[in-house]
Amino acid sequence: MPSFEYKAVDKTGRSVRGGLEAVNEADLELRLRRMGLDLMTCKSVDRKLSRFTAGGRITRQDLINFCFDIEQMTRTGIAILDGLRDLRNSIESPRFREVLTVMIEDMEGGKVLSQCMSAHPETFDKVFVSLVGAGEATGRLPEVFQSLADSLKWQDELASQTKRLLIYPAMVLVVVIAVVLFLLIYLVPQVTALLKTMGIELPFQTRLLIGASNLVIEWWPLIFGVPIIAAIVMTISMARSSRLQYLWDRTKLRLPIVGSILQKIILARFATFFALMYESGITVLEAMRTSEEIVGNRVIADGLQRAGAQVSAGASLTECFHNLGIFPPLVIRMLRIGESTGALDVALRNVNYFYTRDVRESVDKALKLLEPTITLGLGLVLAFIMWAVLSPVYDVLSKLKF
Repeated sequence: MPSFEYKAVDKTGRSVRGGLEAVNEADLELRLRRMGLDLMTCKSVDRKLSRFTAGGRITRQDLINFCFDIEQMTRTGIAILDGLRDLRNSIESPRFREVLTVMIEDMEGGKVLSQCMSAHPETFDKVFVSLVGAGEATGRLPEVFQSLADSLKWQDELASQTKRLLIYPAMVLVVVIAVVLFLLIYLVPQVTALLKTMGIELPFQTRLLIGASNLVIEWWPLIFGVPIIAAIVMTISMARSSRLQYLWDRTKLRLPIVGSILQKIILARFATFFALMYESGITVLEAMRTSEEIVGNRVIADGLQRAGAQVSAGASLTECFHNLGIFPPLVIRMLRIGESTGALDVALRNVNYFYTRDVRESVDKALKLLEPTITLGLGLVLAFIMWAVLSPVYDVLSKLKF
């Protein structure tokens, strides 16, 4: 179906711009009228481009509010189609409003909610659609949307914690680089000229600093250009080579401190969605296959693929997870008890809680550890530079007789 960018006005006369898929201009005008908009101008655009330029993007908070509203509607017995119409008229995101408009028309054409969502993979991923489809099949849509809302809230909280973890080191790193470059490019050459006029023998640390200053001044295109070119080449190479992608994912998991936290985040996400899919009635094998796509790491996804093959061959889920070697003994023990008692969903929830708490504590500890470490590193760098600059001056002054 063609995509259009449009300019319209709402009932208050306010101008609205956005993008929408429609059969033709007449169909576009009809769809906009259902949204309470009057079409002014429109033009056909590339479909992939329109997803990013028309109406902005759909945030995680939009999806959280959507899940909460749908959960409340299904619990109170409001028809989903009527609820979607009400949501479309009250939602603030232009892009989400356009997605809901298309979903409403698809439902009016006889499709169920999960089928309508599957037509918008940029908004509703495969796990989201699978869980909604399972909820429709089992009659547990309210529970599914409640679980999805909780899961999205957890992801939002985790993203916020990760940003907190990265923002401070990034800011300090920028400050350190800026200060060091200023000293090497501006201060050190002036001090060097002064020291040369004195005709004194320079200590090793001062000669080292002067060498670093000359290197930065004379070879700065290579110093700054090579890492950028290397990053571009590595990005292109990894996009074309699955082997390099696998090695990079394995390297990330082996990084000190960060690798351990990253692995816990991945396993927490896996436990969360696996528990959601199992509780929603999705089979263990199908949940394992879907989980391979959501972990976001090829090393762990490869392990889950091997575990899925073992499950299909008749092995127990606990035994397969134990063979992966990525779950701690406590998690394996919880899964074994859950599987033996028939309460695997409860065990998966416990695993989810275990990793959620562990990730939160690990991020907090890493943040508390990074702040003094980076501050200490900055202090040592500045202390070395000042020592290298001032030590020969101090030697000259100490030899003067007053």
